[in-house]
Amino acid sequence: MRRLLRRRTEAEIAGEVAAAAAVSAPLADPDPTAAAFFDVDNTMMRGASIYHFARGLASRGLFTTKDLLRFALGQALFRVRGNENPEHIARAKETALAFVAGLKVDDVVRLGEEIYDEVMADRIWAGTRALAQNHLDNGQRVWLVTATPVELSRVIAQRLGLTGALGTVAETENGVYTGRLVGDLLHGPAKAEAVKALARREGLDLTRCTAYSDSVNDLPLLELVGHPIAVNPDGLLLEHSRKRAWPIRDFRTGRKATMIGLPIAAGAGALAGGVAAAIALRKHYRSV
Repeated sequence: MRRLLRRRTEAEIAGEVAAAAAVSAPLADPDPTAAAFFDVDNTMMRGASIYHFARGLASRGLFTTKDLLRFALGQALFRVRGNENPEHIARAKETALAFVAGLKVDDVVRLGEEIYDEVMADRIWAGTRALAQNHLDNGQRVWLVTATPVELSRVIAQRLGLTGALGTVAETENGVYTGRLVGDLLHGPAKAEAVKALARREGLDLTRCTAYSDSVNDLPLLELVGHPIAVNPDGLLLEHSRKRAWPIRDFRTGRKATMIGLPIAAGAGALAGGVAAAIALRKHYRSV
């Protein structure tokens, strides 16, 4: 029970920090109390954003296959057996710390912009992008909500013309990541806490808001809003959505059966790729 209470406290802190870091872009004809929230990996983008980021770094020769495989194995075990286990989540958090420690924020943002244009832009689901644009056209603000570091998630939101992004927040000192997170990973319950904190700040009516995700891990977020929608859902979310009569949007034409099983592998690759990339980046920047 003590571990569960501590876990919830960290989720609340992560949510509040993520909401505080969010910056809103103005709308010409705003609908002030309604908004939409989109998960990124396998919802807005095919695959995992941080894995694509790592691939972009690999093309620059900044990390090795050995690094990638070592961390991929650890994150795969976390995804398969430890999603709600405090011990496994703590290990994943330590991995996230390795990802950011010693990096300059400006370097991450610059590389994120370059790699988005080179690698990620073509992997945005056109159908999901159209859903987001529909909300914008109706005067509603649109945020990404993701465990991806907030600096990278902001790049994605800016490139898509969205309002902003809620992401995992890492501590910095003098423009350099310290290796500590502020609160927790923006995962599972922490996403819901972030949206609640943002709703308080922005005056949103959550019963008028919409959330989109592919993953059963995002049930706290989906159940928080008045209009939950499953996009490219994994098997468990698909089953839950059918029972609750939630709308389902699937843009994986021709590969639905295969891709329903991908979130575990993609999520593992996502964090693993980011960690491996960061280790190499630290070595690279410290040598110049």
